[in-house]
Amino acid sequence: MTENFLEQLNESQREAVLYCDGASLVIAGAGSGKTRVLTYKIAYLLQEKGLKPYNILALTFTNKAAREMKERIGRLVGEEVARYLQMGTFHSIFSRILRAEADKIGYSSNFTIYDQTDSRSLVKSICKEMQLDDKQYKPSSVADQISMAKNHLILPQQFVGSSLFNPKLPRVSEIYQRYTERCRQANAMDFDDLLVQIYLLFENHEDVRKKYVEKFQYVLVDEYQDTNHTQQKIVYQLTRERQRVCVVGDDAQSIYSFRGANIDNILNFNTSYNNTKLFKLEQNYRSTQLIVQAANSLIRKNERQIPKDVYSKNECGDKLTLKPAYSDKEEAMIVCNDIVRLKRQDHCEYSDFAILYRTNSQSRSFEEQMRKMNIPYRIYGGMSFYQRKEIKDVIAYFRLVCNPNDEEALKRIINYPARGIGDTTLSKIISTATAYGVSLWQVVSQPILFHLELAKGTAAKVEAFRQLIEGWVSRVATEDAYQLGHAIIMESGISKDIYSSRNPEDIARQENLEEFLGGMQDFVESRKEEGLHDQTSLGDFLQEVALLTDLDSEGDEEQSKVSLMTIHSAKGLEFPTVFVVGLEENIFPSPMCTDSMRQLEEERRLLYVAITRAEKHCILTCAQNRFRFGRIEYDSPSRFIRDIDPSLLHVVSNSHSGEHDDYRPTQNPHPVATQFRADPMPRAVAPRRPEPTVDPFSDSFKRQLSQASGGRFKPVSRAVSSSNTSSSSSSSSAGQLREGMTIEHQRFGIGKVLKVEGSGENEKATIEFRNVGTKQLLLKFAKFTIL
Repeated sequence: MTENFLEQLNESQREAVLYCDGASLVIAGAGSGKTRVLTYKIAYLLQEKGLKPYNILALTFTNKAAREMKERIGRLVGEEVARYLQMGTFHSIFSRILRAEADKIGYSSNFTIYDQTDSRSLVKSICKEMQLDDKQYKPSSVADQISMAKNHLILPQQFVGSSLFNPKLPRVSEIYQRYTERCRQANAMDFDDLLVQIYLLFENHEDVRKKYVEKFQYVLVDEYQDTNHTQQKIVYQLTRERQRVCVVGDDAQSIYSFRGANIDNILNFNTSYNNTKLFKLEQNYRSTQLIVQAANSLIRKNERQIPKDVYSKNECGDKLTLKPAYSDKEEAMIVCNDIVRLKRQDHCEYSDFAILYRTNSQSRSFEEQMRKMNIPYRIYGGMSFYQRKEIKDVIAYFRLVCNPNDEEALKRIINYPARGIGDTTLSKIISTATAYGVSLWQVVSQPILFHLELAKGTAAKVEAFRQLIEGWVSRVATEDAYQLGHAIIMESGISKDIYSSRNPEDIARQENLEEFLGGMQDFVESRKEEGLHDQTSLGDFLQEVALLTDLDSEGDEEQSKVSLMTIHSAKGLEFPTVFVVGLEENIFPSPMCTDSMRQLEEERRLLYVAITRAEKHCILTCAQNRFRFGRIEYDSPSRFIRDIDPSLLHVVSNSHSGEHDDYRPTQNPHPVATQFRADPMPRAVAPRRPEPTVDPFSDSFKRQLSQASGGRFKPVSRAVSSSNTSSSSSSSSAGQLREGMTIEHQRFGIGKVLKVEGSGENEKATIEFRNVGTKQLLLKFAKFTIL
């Protein structure tokens, strides 16, 4: 049986499986078969080393991973044996131990486990009791700070002196203390407590620790690069005597520091144990040779890593392809056209394609284009753009302004943001409307007529709400969708509410709101250009959105669909064709991650993860301009493009010449890039703060990329108000436009003029664009240059 195990492993995998006498670190490159090593090693421990299944502890990060490994082990050694393995997530394994030992730490065994909603609710209650401003001490942000403290094993009494303490929010430490006390009083633990309390149990009760050291004679940890400080400490508590521990992971795929993951755990593993053995799984079974080589060339630019040389014996395959676009609109069209082309070429399914982006807000343009082209898709690990709460809230305001009798819209936003109109008041409005057979708005507008009985203060708040809505209603006929929509978002307090915090969840909401506003501005500008300037009202925009949101609920779940997801959600998955989109400065790397070498290297690892999801085709895209918060922003291509070996990257020209050129950047290091160079030893580095809009490319590189990409990339990142650019490029060119000419449009890219008709302000041109099809543009508003 053992020989059969070993025959199914390559040499590196076999060596990692056979070594069981001390601590071992298995660095498993992308697609190198780490799960196989873990499962076969456990089977080997059971069959050849004589360990009982209950003497083996295997820790994973997801229940799915634990189930799959247990099933595989069951096929190797029998399900009856595999059933008794101590295998599961950190939280599930340690919660069982805590229930058995609860009395040692002052809990009873039936303690409740609070989820994130419970935790935030308790924090909210505590803030209210302390009479704290919930705009300053936002419950979700405070709860996140408490969670991060626990991930770093920082207890309430240590919080003030820790690196996590923010002097601008001095009372977080007191909230943390009260939160801890209230959890204990309620006989409850949150998810972070399951780790903190097991650490404290082992730390303060040596007899208990030794009992579990004796029980767990061999410990294995999957995805070790994702462990936080607390998890690392617990593993060490259980293994420091025997040192029979095997951790498996890939430092090049450490991308979860925002959740508390600490890459130092894997980089410094050999310093925690004596005579640690290092095994490297370097054969990639997933991707073609050129994809693997390109990913290697990128990740080699990181200083803080465990060196390895991942390789593939699969077919050579295609180079990575970079497809620059003029705008996010053209970018979406390029990607969707490629999906249609490759599906036909490779005879594959829609489920063979994935679009990966840095932030959730980037999904909008791709969702809209796929709907137009009837390409089925699903948002993986999230929800469709127009189903996100902040977007639905804004749309509810728009609906009410366009139709004040919209009952569902009024109910959704009458007290959002909070304006003191609670459920009791709303119930009175609803019951009064029902009694008189009128709409809720009619009751709100004429409370005396319908005998709505409210306290004086509450009645004033309802009247203020009415006046707010009426003010916007009066502007519907005179302002376009963007002008009025922007005003509603600002004047309603939605913007202030969403921008009141900088925790990751709220930053995502801010990005979604900016993307939404950008989409509105694009809607208005595009309709003006196409001669539909009388169809740019808020009502017209809502009609367009209604068609999009109606499709969210359609579709067969079994149908093959393109996957859209953030790169963080894509880790562990693989697809024949992967599009990595939005590779621009200020998006990827994120401007929040250019503060230090450590953060920038994690962003580079994130791109490495994205590229290594691809089996056959990996296509990168970037756009010259995007609408953001009512203005067109121009960004340079991501500095990471330059990190990829030029011989492994093909830039597809979209210029009027139609030529395809290889990518030929300069080989000289650029000063902005080199300032992030760090010591090879993993240690703290003082953060450096470059301007997010600095262009990291040399002039030579920019000229070559510009030539290959049809001249679309400008030398400096900048933002230009759309109102200032509406006629700047067309005024000097419109009168010269003739049939047969080639133009470069600010948003649609390269196009050929098919026809010019009309005169003066009504002059129109019919233009066939390379990627976005044929459009008729009103030259008064069109933004283009003649090539």
